[in-house]
Amino acid sequence: MEGQHSQFGLIGLAVMGQNLALNIADHGYQISVYNRTYQKTEDFLNRNSYCSNLLGFESLQSFVGSLEKPRKIIIMVQAGTATDAVIESLLPHLDEQDIIIDGGNAKWTDTIRRESMLNKKNLCFVGSGVSGGEEGARFGPSLMAGGSKYAWEEIKEAWLAISAKVDPATGKPLEGALPGKPIDGGVPCAAYIGENGAGHYVKMVHNGIEYGDMQMICEAYHLMRDLLGMEANEIGETFSDWNQGELDSFLMNISADALQQKDPSKGGYLVDHVLDTAGQKGTGKWTSVNALDMGIPAPTVAEAVFARCMSAIKDERSYASSILLGPSEGSLPPIDKSKFLEAIRGALYCSKICSYAQGFQLMQAAAEEYRWDLNYGEIAQIWRGGCIIRAAFLQKITEAYEKDSSLANLLLDSYFKESLEQHQSEWREVVSKAVMHGIPIPTFSSALSYYDSYRSERLPQNLLQIQRDYFGAHTYERTDQKRGEFYHLDWLNPNRPEIKV
Repeated sequence: MEGQHSQFGLIGLAVMGQNLALNIADHGYQISVYNRTYQKTEDFLNRNSYCSNLLGFESLQSFVGSLEKPRKIIIMVQAGTATDAVIESLLPHLDEQDIIIDGGNAKWTDTIRRESMLNKKNLCFVGSGVSGGEEGARFGPSLMAGGSKYAWEEIKEAWLAISAKVDPATGKPLEGALPGKPIDGGVPCAAYIGENGAGHYVKMVHNGIEYGDMQMICEAYHLMRDLLGMEANEIGETFSDWNQGELDSFLMNISADALQQKDPSKGGYLVDHVLDTAGQKGTGKWTSVNALDMGIPAPTVAEAVFARCMSAIKDERSYASSILLGPSEGSLPPIDKSKFLEAIRGALYCSKICSYAQGFQLMQAAAEEYRWDLNYGEIAQIWRGGCIIRAAFLQKITEAYEKDSSLANLLLDSYFKESLEQHQSEWREVVSKAVMHGIPIPTFSSALSYYDSYRSERLPQNLLQIQRDYFGAHTYERTDQKRGEFYHLDWLNPNRPEIKV
């Protein structure tokens, strides 16, 4: 089949690879596909024989030979060593200016390394975040491309075409795509993010925010289930109602649906029969570790990661539940259900605002660290459709950065400031009642602490800095002197003189 000259090639026919290949083919691009196991390639082609834009190859050499130049090869394999192995296998078959696109969940530092290595060989590399799961890959993901600007220009038309689309006026996702009939019109949810690892970095922060969103919804569910005694279907119906307003999002929608799912084998609701242990693939942890490395406060994402870690020690928790006591329920006042439900809704929205503020603050720090020119309004824009955190709320973030592209923190935008003021008392009520009733709400409470810390002109770290100076001579600054002047108290000297360092 050499000489067919496909516009794209794709390696790795797991679920995401298959669906992305079909998406590309649906938009009129001929695409060659290759998988290490040829049987998987054959099965894929047989299942999709209606699609004339798909070509399959048994050998890597014939696969590469089927591509028009500059070759554009998308890698959809497991992140890490598998990606490196595929790149190494491709090198003998490529020519200068050929383009390799990594569409996996790669760590941004790996993307920086790969881009540098390939650049020295006069090859181009794109690290593109692909968000939206199986459905997004098939009918329109959010695409975050980073790396070679030349390569971006070569793939730009296709990336904009295959991405999710949103309504230009409302920012809401356009839905209804079918196999062979993609969405026509709308604003594409794809963009060039920046050099080297910028695309994969922004995708990582997206995933960290996703961890926070999911945990917050779970905490709202926990409060409704254990504090208000609501059944799963009633909680699902409440979430459906909330999804009509400011909390409108993909995750809220699927949570509402999932909570109302009947159990296929035992009766009742499925959620009540699912073990409370959550898995994770590491991107949330990467976000938290990177925030620590750069000294950026992102406690809500970190707490969402720790909540999954806590869920994993199920046997320990089961044992601890039999011996560790919580508050005495009999001494607590009754709760007005309807009012408290509204309070939970407000707390969820406020916590969400703080979580996103932390994510965008982290991206701002990374832009400075890696010399990326990130467009935060555009990032929020391309997250409005296709991706897991797609939400009406992102339109407000886009508008905030359109008003002020150098906005230091989303909390300072007038819309978000007013939203926090409007729901603040409800937020505090929810956190306090949860604590009094012994219900863990790590993201709700950490988000509130973040808000209170950020709005505090004076924090207690003046004492902490003195502690550090006391035992380690780490010095301190003074409130009555200009910033950048450091002092040390000679704590061992009986007279304790202060020394300007």
